[in-house]
Amino acid sequence: MEQIIIGRQEEIGRLNKYAKSNQAEFVAIYGRRRVGKTYLVNHVFKGRLAFSMTGIIGGKKDAQLQAFVDAMDIYGNPISQPDNWQEAFRLLRHFLESRLVKDSPCIVFIDELPCFDTRKSGFTRSLGHFWNSWASLQPQMMLIVCGSATSWMMENVIDDHGGLHNRITHEIHLREFTLREEEEYLAYRGFHWDRDLVLQTYMVMGGIPYYLSLLDTDMSLAQNIDKLFFDPDGEMYREFDRLYKTLFSSPDPYIAIVVELFKKKKGLTRTEVTQVVGVDSNGRLTKLLHNLVDCDLVRFYPVKEKKLSTRNGLYQLVDFFSLFYLQFMRGVNNDNQYWTKNLHTPKISTWKGLTFEKVCMTHMPQIKHALGIDGISTTFYSWRATDADGQSRNQGNAQIDIVIDRADQMTNICEAKYSELPYAIDKEEFDKFMNRMMRFKQSTNHRGGLIPTFIASAGLQHNGYSERLGAKTIDLNDLFV
Repeated sequence: MEQIIIGRQEEIGRLNKYAKSNQAEFVAIYGRRRVGKTYLVNHVFKGRLAFSMTGIIGGKKDAQLQAFVDAMDIYGNPISQPDNWQEAFRLLRHFLESRLVKDSPCIVFIDELPCFDTRKSGFTRSLGHFWNSWASLQPQMMLIVCGSATSWMMENVIDDHGGLHNRITHEIHLREFTLREEEEYLAYRGFHWDRDLVLQTYMVMGGIPYYLSLLDTDMSLAQNIDKLFFDPDGEMYREFDRLYKTLFSSPDPYIAIVVELFKKKKGLTRTEVTQVVGVDSNGRLTKLLHNLVDCDLVRFYPVKEKKLSTRNGLYQLVDFFSLFYLQFMRGVNNDNQYWTKNLHTPKISTWKGLTFEKVCMTHMPQIKHALGIDGISTTFYSWRATDADGQSRNQGNAQIDIVIDRADQMTNICEAKYSELPYAIDKEEFDKFMNRMMRFKQSTNHRGGLIPTFIASAGLQHNGYSERLGAKTIDLNDLFV
């Protein structure tokens, strides 16, 4: 099968632009494990790399230096193993000097960069010296580094205060596929699934290309989930621990936060995280939370009470695989046919409804497009009502999951509903929705218009209550734009 790349058009365009800039470029690409960073670079620069090497996960200094030697051999420059990284980068400089051609990019790719920075190896310091003393002075040079340990990339490369301080010329945060890109990828792989099945796949795996590559066209989605996730020999059975160990050198505090965020579906404030995890609200907690956000595992969003507030904003677990693992796999399941047997149970139905809300949150550009407000400046957030004494009333009839404030003085009050058939608004649902809008207007002193909006996966069933509500309706197809 011919190798193609799905999506990533913006990133491809940027990489090609940087390669033609006629000035030294130092590009850092980061993103969570298995999102396709290596594939992107190798696809864009196939046959054009002057040198490329990949770190060995868990390897010590000697193993990493041997990986450098092996890479040099592949590129036609056999050498003996150097004693240290300073010597290794001196050898690399000597090798690249013969490859410099005027007006032609000399592209160097160092993959899994964090792996090379073993204890007392001096790798990062030597890399900084290589760039500052020589590579940055070569207008043809394009150095690309990437790694799955996103927190390490942020601290030691992008936000480094040492030899690499302010040396990165461009950074690319590679994110997961959208629903549309996932659909294109599955079609390319030979899956003839309708959009509801594509959505369910997204709810389980997120838009992670490698996870999607594990699906077997000879099996149904349910059979694939059983084989990959619930069979002890399945390729996703132990992925949770691998994911967090790859992203973070000390994963335990991160997992502790993620587990607590999972328990509170709407999220936790910083103060609440401190209380349930036992980490003081100081610089260390800030670092932990920021790293989780940078890795696309957690999102932070403001909450509007009387006014929009980031101080009381919520941290929410949004990584679909982590949510699936904690809901169905963590220490509770020994049945390798669990998903097939329980597919139509209330537990899975409830999970679909809650997860669909998060899918909507990750597709706000598509929702704006469906509403016809692409060109209007917007802010979206969650809202919850408060009593006069300021205590939060975290009740269903006093909270709105998605509020879209618009610069044209209109506000969309959004409700997300997953269902296999068109969703029917009954009297209870109608009364709840009207009550939420009334309380929102009173509590926030809202001025302007409110627009009831339903994001219903199978659309709305037309009845007397839907007509009275007059809601704007977005269905699943709109999320695939």
